[in-house]
Amino acid sequence: MLNITTFFLKKSIFLITISQYNLPIMKELLYLKDEQIKDFIQLLFYAYRETSADPKKILAENLFGPAHLRALNLIERNPGTNLGELMYQLKVTKQSLNRVLRDLLKSKMIKQIKDEEDTRKKNIFLDKDGKLFFDKVYSKQKKRIFNALKNSEPESVIKFKEVLNRIINGKS
Repeated sequence: MLNITTFFLKKSIFLITISQYNLPIMKELLYLKDEQIKDFIQLLFYAYRETSADPKKILAENLFGPAHLRALNLIERNPGTNLGELMYQLKVTKQSLNRVLRDLLKSKMIKQIKDEEDTRKKNIFLDKDGKLFFDKVYSKQKKRIFNALKNSEPESVIKFKEVLNRIINGKS
């Protein structure tokens, strides 16, 4: 009985504390409903759709698609990554990734260099053309993201990043 009383007492104190700081949003989020979660999922979808649509024309001019963009992003952010690491990060098969990498190699966007320690591995880097292409694509995407972050409260930006990381990492 004491444990139940303690639980409700702590919960009441927590809710009173939230009320004191006038945080009605937090009260609402304490009891997330399916509709709210569906709204978040839909917003994530729209945010991804719009961010990836910004450079669509540039990608199409080079006969590239979203898979090429995802690979370029990871290679740019992780210079020297290898096939296995890319497969793991993209969660795709070797066959699927090889098709994309073949296109990028053929168009001189990336280069593969044998690993000095393990010659069976090839480290992947953006080539000169790949860096220029990535910068062009990035500048399109940057505008949308930069404006959204600039027009948000600093605390919101930090919390948003925390939530995204929890979604990505599956942490509760």
